[in-house]
Amino acid sequence: MNRISRAAGFAAAAVALAAAATISAPSQAEGTDATSIVATAPVNGASAASVEAALDGAEARVAAPLPKPEEKAGVVSSLWSTATHWARLALTPAAPAAAAPHRSLDELVGEYAGDTTDTREQDCLAKAVYFEARGESLQGQLAVAQVVINRAGSGRYPADLCSVITQPWQFSFIRHGRFPTPDFGSDSWHKAVAVAKIAQAKLSDTLPSNVLWYHADYVAPSWGKRLTRQAKIGLHIFYS
Repeated sequence: MNRISRAAGFAAAAVALAAAATISAPSQAEGTDATSIVATAPVNGASAASVEAALDGAEARVAAPLPKPEEKAGVVSSLWSTATHWARLALTPAAPAAAAPHRSLDELVGEYAGDTTDTREQDCLAKAVYFEARGESLQGQLAVAQVVINRAGSGRYPADLCSVITQPWQFSFIRHGRFPTPDFGSDSWHKAVAVAKIAQAKLSDTLPSNVLWYHADYVAPSWGKRLTRQAKIGLHIFYS
């Protein structure tokens, strides 16, 4: 049972018990300033652990036997203020969690840069970024990675990244279906690894998911005229 459900259940039980005890001492219950008591009690500001502990103790008190007649007046006042507090808690939404701070692409690359990829597909993607766009800005490198990922998810190309990249006549750095070897100790490779990880995890976006093609701006392939130009990033023009 979650915290709000427990609080609501406790409030209902406490109100019922307070009403039962009030039969012989109505003036005490009516004279209690429950609102002022609740207003100073922590609700959203309390930690989950402190709220749960308080609920445990409160529920135990409600479950206790009704007091003797001579003790009812003080108990009614206490129960009434406690019930009001937990009713307020049940109806008050928890404070929203603080939003995670936005991290720039530069910050993400700094965090994920390294010389080792995690999977075969990520390795293929990092090599595509390295050989196709290592001289481009980080945005330009991410755009190339996104085109590869978009193709794999489009249904028009193979479904895995390595097969997308090694398809004949698609990426100029591929020779006979094989990848050349990057300089694994270079800063360019470390950034390409980071860009591949960021693109796969969708931590930063540059292009829409329907962008499947690009070419360098110093060539003008005939197929570009049949497509919709979406963006120019560095030396590359991207199409959907």
